[in-house]
Amino acid sequence: MPASRFLLTMNPLIGITVDNKANTSESGTYELAICYTRCVAGAGGTPILLPHEPQRVQEYLELCHGLLLTGGGDPTTEQFGQPTDTRARCIDPQRQQFELALLEGAAQKNVFPVLGVCLGMQLMALHANGLINQYLPDTITNPHLHDGNNAHAITFLVHDSVLKPSSGMVISSHRQAIADPGNMRTVATAEDGIIEAIDLPDKTFYLGVQWHPERDVQNQWPKLNLQLIHSFVDAARHAM
Repeated sequence: MPASRFLLTMNPLIGITVDNKANTSESGTYELAICYTRCVAGAGGTPILLPHEPQRVQEYLELCHGLLLTGGGDPTTEQFGQPTDTRARCIDPQRQQFELALLEGAAQKNVFPVLGVCLGMQLMALHANGLINQYLPDTITNPHLHDGNNAHAITFLVHDSVLKPSSGMVISSHRQAIADPGNMRTVATAEDGIIEAIDLPDKTFYLGVQWHPERDVQNQWPKLNLQLIHSFVDAARHAM
């Protein structure tokens, strides 16, 4: 019997990945920005933090009704056929393998909502045989627009995604981006062509976004991000 049946809650349980302090498990400390759990709880979900325990992946997926892959540093790319750029700020290897195992397990489930944020989106693309642009300053003229929580416009390219608007403003903080989404579909781009959202249209909710909706749900452009978080939690509710 799934463990979730023993929990006295009517809210969907959302598994949220955590980071390592200083990007290393040797720090002995997990960390997570509070805004991730607050936005999930505010949308009617119950946040559950997921320690990096690969042997517990199946139990996590049976317990939870949805998965939120959070932001962080940069992925290591050798296992995907790319040398890792020497300027990358790589996440702990155990975190990377743990989150890829979560994605692999989620792919085996018929209905299991997944939302990837920033690094989470990049891992989704790599898992889907995509490629990463590992250092934006080498390839675009205004990389600062994507770093340091700066605001910029995005345009949605499809109309059948869980994200409905034709345009919007977002804030982001990244030095890498998706160069090729692999088996996933490009949903939105920035004005300079940087891929801002990807999905799998045959899934009920399987979406990655390059920006940080959790940081902006109470700020200047809340509508897009509130709709995103609520749609994700609602999809998890229907998966209960």
